[in-house]
Amino acid sequence: MELGIIGLGRMGANMARRLLRGGHRVVGYNRSPEKTLALVPEGLEPAYSIAELVSRLSRPRVVWCMVPAGETTEQTLTEASARLEAGDVLVDGGNSFYRDTLRRAEQFTARGLHFVDVGTSGGIWGLSQGYSLMVGGAQEAVELLRPALETLAPAPDKGWGHVGPTGAGHFVKMVHNGIEYGMMQAYAEGFEILHSKKEFALDLHQVAEIWRYGSVVRSWLLDLIAQALAEDVNLREIAPYVEDSGEGRWTVKEAVDLDVPAPVITLSLMARFISRREDSYAARLLAAMRQQFGGHAVRRAGGEEPHAENA
Repeated sequence: MELGIIGLGRMGANMARRLLRGGHRVVGYNRSPEKTLALVPEGLEPAYSIAELVSRLSRPRVVWCMVPAGETTEQTLTEASARLEAGDVLVDGGNSFYRDTLRRAEQFTARGLHFVDVGTSGGIWGLSQGYSLMVGGAQEAVELLRPALETLAPAPDKGWGHVGPTGAGHFVKMVHNGIEYGMMQAYAEGFEILHSKKEFALDLHQVAEIWRYGSVVRSWLLDLIAQALAEDVNLREIAPYVEDSGEGRWTVKEAVDLDVPAPVITLSLMARFISRREDSYAARLLAAMRQQFGGHAVRRAGGEEPHAENA
């Protein structure tokens, strides 16, 4: 199939690459043209404005936005939708708040556009491993996207699914990230306990490697912990300062609104706030995990500010 991708940052660029390798025609646009040009040798057809991107697609057009949540998404979707016509498909694959998605869907569908929200997980590893895709929208629109979804996912029949109507994809991804907060916090606390038991002189990289095989706590996060600890078991270069992207906050708020007790997720969010006030090995490991799975910037010991996108 053919589609346009707006936003060629860490996630968008690798998604474009995976689609190109899967034989799809991809037209790409990024606000910084050098990122667009970098993908041309790999088969991307460059566009230098949203208007140009839309004009180079045949109907029904599919335009997939991978830009940071918030005002950037709002502006991008508004501009793209103004160039599309009834029957075209507009996709938001970023981490938008699901209530914003519901609001946008109402205005886009009133004009006959299909609006699909795709909660996307996989970070910087999605290119090689595939992405987990949580899709919300009308069945007709999802079927139009199926070839791309099957290519982006780890396998055509694994790692993606149509989870419900518009808004459901971003809602499921929001809760996914809330769970992620809790899992990361548990690992970080456990390894800080190990790190604090000085008389045993434990090799934390060794412990992580042992747990990776056969243990009930084995997971991809643990694989990434082992990788981070192999590089520097004391994490000396990473400041104990952990950012949050906002999805953990939304999950906690939703739990409150639904009267659902979620103490682990809530406290894991609070722990990130605490990390900004005190030194701890757990906070260093949390920051290292975010860097390992998502390529998120970390603050370097000594106070250097992060510079990567979407940190």
